[in-house]
Amino acid sequence: MNRDRRIEALRRIEALKHLIKQRILVLDGAMGTMIQRHRLDEGAYRGDRFANWARDVKGNNDLLNLTQASIISEIHRQYFEAGADIAETNTFNSTSIAQSDYGMEEFARELNVAGARLAREAADAWTRKHPDRPCFVAGAIGPTNRTASISPDVNDPGFRNVTFDELKDSYRVAVEGLIEGGADLLLLETVFDTLNAKAALFAIDEVFEGHGMRLPVMVSGTITDLSGRNLSGQTAEAFWNSVSHAEPLTVGLNCAMGPEQLRPYVAELSRVADTYLCAYPNAGLPNEFGEYEQPPEVTAGHIREWAESGLVNIVGGCCGTTPEHIRAIARAVAGIAPRQIPRVPRRLRLSGLEAFELAS
Repeated sequence: MNRDRRIEALRRIEALKHLIKQRILVLDGAMGTMIQRHRLDEGAYRGDRFANWARDVKGNNDLLNLTQASIISEIHRQYFEAGADIAETNTFNSTSIAQSDYGMEEFARELNVAGARLAREAADAWTRKHPDRPCFVAGAIGPTNRTASISPDVNDPGFRNVTFDELKDSYRVAVEGLIEGGADLLLLETVFDTLNAKAALFAIDEVFEGHGMRLPVMVSGTITDLSGRNLSGQTAEAFWNSVSHAEPLTVGLNCAMGPEQLRPYVAELSRVADTYLCAYPNAGLPNEFGEYEQPPEVTAGHIREWAESGLVNIVGGCCGTTPEHIRAIARAVAGIAPRQIPRVPRRLRLSGLEAFELAS
């Protein structure tokens, strides 16, 4: 990163840190939901560049950063217009591990660079038109489609199909691409396995050391069912204990549940985390066809209650949410004071599947 870009990046980071103290910020909604509205076929996913690719690529939404850039740019624009302060890059699956499903591991860095640039251009264009409402870019880093904590073979509990170092190396390529493309912060999201997240955080630290500067990091877990645990078995508080060493700008939860079901776990994190809290639920629970039907005003009503209860600093939407949801959410939280970070006494806190605190 050259000197001018570094100065500009630091300026945006300071602006973001100022705003998050002043009001509840709004993250955008689902990228996949918006892409599905375009009903793209295999040829549209391939574009001219990958017309002769040996494998099917339909469903590789991140590839659209290269083959249908105008669609991705327009989705970012719609979310900013709806009231989003922060756009996530279209890079949820832009790791070499996730892209191996399509034989496209070699394009991982390029996908991240392109995804960040598209979001950066959209954010900058909106900010130029509305300088009183600057917009930011969160480099989205998904969990990959493998888990370091759980065997994929029920007959061999000790088997793993990925190692910590393989995850770390894959994440590192993604992080480098997101920084090159102009992300303001990094969003490690939909964490279902905390060990995967630790590999990502390790990779992020390595990249930051190499660049000689740090971007804010957001960490967002996902509670997989009403047991209140992620897939690797941790409670929300134990998850926080596991990642708090990274000193993220925000911690929080996304995906898997609608706002009504997610609320108790958001409240749990809000109580224990001495950093900002970000939460972005699905548009309710899916129906029998896997579709999300919760109307924007219902989702927004739940999130307004979160805000009024002092639980959140950043809110947005995950699966099934649209610009209409984000517009309703932005209106619902407007004027409500952001959550105050609690003063948490310094104690020994550990985590297995559940949190442990050594009383003084």
